[in-house]
Amino acid sequence: MSLKFNLRQLEEQGIHLQGELPVAELAFEVCDELIRAEKPLFYDLAVEKLHDDILVQGSLSLILDCECGRCLKPFTHAVVLKDWALHLPLEGEDKVSIENDSIDLTPFVREDMLIEFPQHPLCKPECAGLKKKSGVQQVGAEKTKPAAWTELDKLKL
Repeated sequence: MSLKFNLRQLEEQGIHLQGELPVAELAFEVCDELIRAEKPLFYDLAVEKLHDDILVQGSLSLILDCECGRCLKPFTHAVVLKDWALHLPLEGEDKVSIENDSIDLTPFVREDMLIEFPQHPLCKPECAGLKKKSGVQQVGAEKTKPAAWTELDKLKL
């Protein structure tokens, strides 16, 4: 079940599309281990025909399950496109592909949602990261150079 509409429905007036799309239909290829898209995408769209073009306007929202990039704490992140708009030409070089009088909005939705995914997910902007173990102190410990640097320091050039 992809996000499709039939062009014949637009001949008389615009249409309203509202509902949810299973995330499997969007086929997100997220390579980041800290981000998981498992919940459905919610959409509320108005579609209308303008001469030789289609205009789609509305909102898209998706809840992501994430892990913080600093402390690894799980949290959710909402990707919301409130005023999403899409212009699809029906004629010309950039015309949209039409199959059985239907246009599939899924690839356009996928692309715009992926752009909004967090680059480096954080549970909160001020997250300090993992806490250091308490009770472990290095009194009088000096920083030692790696053996390779020690040997290089001996060279007289």
